[in-house]
Amino acid sequence: MRLGVLDVGSNTVHLLVVDAHRGAHPTPQSSTKTSLRLAEHVSDDGLLARKGADALVSAVAEARREARALGCDDLLAFATSAVRDAENSDAVLARVRDETGVDLQVLTGPDEAALTFLAVRRWFGWSAGRLLSLDIGGGSLEMAVGRDEAPDVALSLPLGAGRLTRDWFAADPPERKETRALAEYVHDTVAPAAAALLDGGPPDRAVVTSKTFRSLARLTGAAPRSEGPRVRRRLTLAGLRQVVAFISRMSSTDLAELEGVSASRAHQLVAGAIVARATMEALGLEEVEVCPWALREGVILGRLDQVPLEGGPFAADGTYTTVRPTATGRPASVTARWTG
Repeated sequence: MRLGVLDVGSNTVHLLVVDAHRGAHPTPQSSTKTSLRLAEHVSDDGLLARKGADALVSAVAEARREARALGCDDLLAFATSAVRDAENSDAVLARVRDETGVDLQVLTGPDEAALTFLAVRRWFGWSAGRLLSLDIGGGSLEMAVGRDEAPDVALSLPLGAGRLTRDWFAADPPERKETRALAEYVHDTVAPAAAALLDGGPPDRAVVTSKTFRSLARLTGAAPRSEGPRVRRRLTLAGLRQVVAFISRMSSTDLAELEGVSASRAHQLVAGAIVARATMEALGLEEVEVCPWALREGVILGRLDQVPLEGGPFAADGTYTTVRPTATGRPASVTARWTG
């Protein structure tokens, strides 16, 4: 079965196409990213501006065309914090649906955390024991912990790297007073969540996902992406502290020159590093492991677990199957209409 996963995030619209079936390892076939920085198109009154909505419609329409051209049997389309937080999200989603035929499902923060946790659990398996997962996105920080495939606790905090960069930094590189003020804010925000995650005891294994954590791990000496997904990669708190001190004095232009740092996200790396450091400190983590699977893989795995694989969704009546995730980490199927 060929699945297309369309992830509308705060920074990018990402179409991942995989071949998969129940009980098998999803095999990536195609990956296409469009940098939209949707969160930067949200005005002070919380509305996603027309320019941002236009770009979103165009990107989703192109992703739909590509998914069909690649022979996808299913399209799992979802949006995270940038669309979730917009005051006019309902209108934007309706426009996307009317003009592209794609019914974007908006994930709640806890659902996002739970689906990411599902992917991490499947990657490391039951031997990981009590598992903790962390993911820093553009708009939010997702945290989850548990012994099963559905986490005992799944939380989302408004501590995304892009969000904090826009709200707290006026200079590039940020002034020392700005980074100090942000560090204090993040510490105070993370502390109660960390207490909730540790209420059931310390984790047996702590794992991180997302581009921000991967970049930070690379800057501390983790293996490059070219060595493949199965190479063990770690991020230590000691190394992270050194990286924060180093990159906080660099402009986004200079950061983009570092190996493992993408030009489109370089401007938000300092804020992301501050969140990573504060979170690890609050949780008492001296070291975390980097997982190559994250939210998109969680959506794929949930789809394979819950929805029959026979009879692809692009049927004669124009309908297709998408997902509506829940905080259990197991999405329920939703039938939407595909307009070609």
